[in-house]
Amino acid sequence: MYKISKQFTFSASHILDLLAKDHPCARMHGHNYVITIHLKTKDLDRYGFVKDYNTLKIVEKYIAETFDHRHLNDVMPYHPTSENIARFIYSRFKPEIPELYAVEVSETPKTSCIYEP
Repeated sequence: MYKISKQFTFSASHILDLLAKDHPCARMHGHNYVITIHLKTKDLDRYGFVKDYNTLKIVEKYIAETFDHRHLNDVMPYHPTSENIARFIYSRFKPEIPELYAVEVSETPKTSCIYEP
């Protein structure tokens, strides 16, 4: 099995308003997010790639246009946790990138979550 990954970044705010009012994340706050998409395949393409990294610019463009410098509560169809962001991005790109098997979202250098159906 061959595996590759590519990282993308964006900055955004959100409010996790389902939490108790005294929870710090229930207030508006922001993060410098790192999104990592993970791809895998048994067989390489005719160029020797899992996927040409250049073709993944569609993910970069989408993230920049949809999430960067936005309030995630306004652009997400559901509660904007890291877990839900990962699932949202996976669902958006799996039809176009069949090699996609997981999306990782990091809000801080010390935390991350991975959505892998």
